[in-house]
Amino acid sequence: MNIDGKPFRTIWASTDHVEIIDQRCLPFHCTIERLETVQQVATAITDMHVRGAGCIGATAGYGMWLAAREANTADQLETLATQLLETRPTAVNLHWAIERQLAALRPRTPDAWADHALQLANTIADEDAAACTQIGKHGLPLIQKHAEQKDGPVNILTHCNAGWLAFVDHGSATAPIYAAHDAGIPVHVWVDETRPRNQGTRLTAWELAQHGVPHTLIVDNAGGHLMQRGKVDMVITGTDRTTRSGDVANKIGTYLKALSARDNDVPFYVALPSSTFDWELSDGFAIPIEERSPSEVTSMSGLRCNETSETSIALTPQGCPAANPAFDVTPRHLVTGLITERGICEANEEAIAQLFPDLA
Repeated sequence: MNIDGKPFRTIWASTDHVEIIDQRCLPFHCTIERLETVQQVATAITDMHVRGAGCIGATAGYGMWLAAREANTADQLETLATQLLETRPTAVNLHWAIERQLAALRPRTPDAWADHALQLANTIADEDAAACTQIGKHGLPLIQKHAEQKDGPVNILTHCNAGWLAFVDHGSATAPIYAAHDAGIPVHVWVDETRPRNQGTRLTAWELAQHGVPHTLIVDNAGGHLMQRGKVDMVITGTDRTTRSGDVANKIGTYLKALSARDNDVPFYVALPSSTFDWELSDGFAIPIEERSPSEVTSMSGLRCNETSETSIALTPQGCPAANPAFDVTPRHLVTGLITERGICEANEEAIAQLFPDLA
């Protein structure tokens, strides 16, 4: 995707280090950060310099390249892999990428680790971008069908950021939107602000503007109202982990959007590459839900008018307790369909297994 007309991915390898777009700085500044050690990669994932299922997976893949360069023994490699595994618990792409690297490196001698790890990290990143491209192609007819049935733009609501910033390129939930926009189909996106970290406000709105897609930012609680008024044609969200039976863990607040969509007969789709399926898990309520710092709820950062650096402000009375679950689980029966790189299927174990017989 483009930033001010220049193509970028969210992460890439340089000669001896990894470079990322530091998403904490957006939308006010586009800052490229160098990651030179496994510790720096772990910090970048934990503190959300990078975030989103696919981007976390790709970052972990490149983190294992740095681990392969730092480690001299198999035990050291496993220790560094564990350090990366412990950064964030919910997104399954993290575990998937690290285990894929370990499976490739364990049979090899340490002197061969770095070259193989870099090659595989690049492959993981390329596969992520390619999968998102295919998600766009498979989701495009859904939007086209709505466009044929109405006058005016197709109104799509999305929650959090499942755009190209959440992956290596293109995004999952936004991929069909970009495909429709590029095909000349009029679309308009309702962008949930997505408290408490405001990924919709800061990231989705920014990248849609970069691509020229019409959009409107709304507070999280406005989605149900808009659906009641017939102003939402479909919902497309992403997911950080989806069980083999179709339960979906996504950013906190997704479940409420699914309930509103069901009550108002609005199709609710979830877009994901196969790397986001947890093939070992069938019950969504067994997915570990990350609890983040209460400070993300009790404070907020932003740019003061006519200033260039961000400022953090308090939102609550001093000492106010706060809880901050980062994700919730949307049961499969509320999901109209899953948009994947292989096509669209219903959110149930049989349909998913038919689409992915080699993985399920």
